[in-house]
Amino acid sequence: MRYSGFRVIAQGLFGNTGWKPAWRDPAPKAEYDAVIIGGGGHGLSTAYYLAKNHGLTNIAVLEKGYLGSGNIGRNTTIVRANYFLPGNSEFYSHSLKLWEGLEADLNYNVMHSQRGLINLFHSDGQRDAFARRGNAMINQGDDAVLLDREGVRELLPYLDFDNTRFPIYGGLLHPRGGTARHDAVAWGYARAVDRRGVDLIQNCEVTGIDIENGRVTGVQTTRGAIRARKVGMVVAGRSGQVAAMAGLRLPIESHILQAFVTEGLKPVIDHVISFGMGHFYISQSDKGGLVFGGDLDFYASYASRGNLPMVEHVMEAGMTLMPMIGRARVLRSWGGIMDMTPDGSPIIDRTPVDGLFIDAGWNYGGFKAVPASGYCMAHLMATGESHPVAARFRLNRFATGHLLDEEGTGSQHNLH
Repeated sequence: MRYSGFRVIAQGLFGNTGWKPAWRDPAPKAEYDAVIIGGGGHGLSTAYYLAKNHGLTNIAVLEKGYLGSGNIGRNTTIVRANYFLPGNSEFYSHSLKLWEGLEADLNYNVMHSQRGLINLFHSDGQRDAFARRGNAMINQGDDAVLLDREGVRELLPYLDFDNTRFPIYGGLLHPRGGTARHDAVAWGYARAVDRRGVDLIQNCEVTGIDIENGRVTGVQTTRGAIRARKVGMVVAGRSGQVAAMAGLRLPIESHILQAFVTEGLKPVIDHVISFGMGHFYISQSDKGGLVFGGDLDFYASYASRGNLPMVEHVMEAGMTLMPMIGRARVLRSWGGIMDMTPDGSPIIDRTPVDGLFIDAGWNYGGFKAVPASGYCMAHLMATGESHPVAARFRLNRFATGHLLDEEGTGSQHNLH
């Protein structure tokens, strides 16, 4: 079923009784050409581009829960391409271009809103760093505008410009940055994948990976054994656990990242704002809630919840940046399991096991990377070669020392 404004109006007039299920709920077959472990944004987009770009449709996406139950539904929905280092910059630039055509491509409203993203700076040194980053973004073909103090005040008059400790010197505006609706992205990809004949298998946990003579032959699941010539591991914070089933140890730690949302308010924040003197970022959803987050909880964990000290830290940063937020009531919080690499950049590569591929290590950049991650992972699985924009996301860089340290904080997982 294709969606259109006419169909929405017609269904509304007749009680919305004519809608069909958005995707099938098939039983797993005994064998597929390829199996994708993980039914989140990256797994679904991988399956979509395998079908669309490479004509592979005998594929199964295996999800241990329901589609979109992981990090794709546990993030702050930010979409941007303001990266600095070669290797990251071209990848996220490619992803942003895919975002800009995604709704037409999927025939689904993912609520992509290019409202603009502003990174604030609070010192001369930060100004110089963001000026360099902005020039790198422009050289990559993306957009960047360096704002002085008054330029920021014109766009964000509600910030605390008189804060003595953290004065606002200006900001770097990324006009094409913005947000999208996280669960709508999962639903849009799932619907589009199903229409191309891919099987979406929910409530199907992978419990083992079958390997013979150094080559993957399939997976063991709670719904039986499934044979496959190619297997892609796309499981975010569970990457280390799933890789261990194949005898692999990944350079990844799993940490919790909390996010928060307030009660619905009248429109007040038009942009996505990032605080330069504390890891705090905020935007306003279409429903009116203020959506914001901050640092990791700084300890390894697989629990989808966080601790109170980090809640306090995030609230302090929000109050420092915009004291008015103290009048808003926080309705809920949630935690996503972040797969953190030592250099803060992702991995899209083959593994030492023939036919087994890995897409992991997305750190803070997972949601914004969803389209390009699937695009590049599909290219890798179909051709055996890395896509040019993901060529530096190799697994062996942690052995050779050719790291992509975007933050410049060294080889320590929890600092990225």
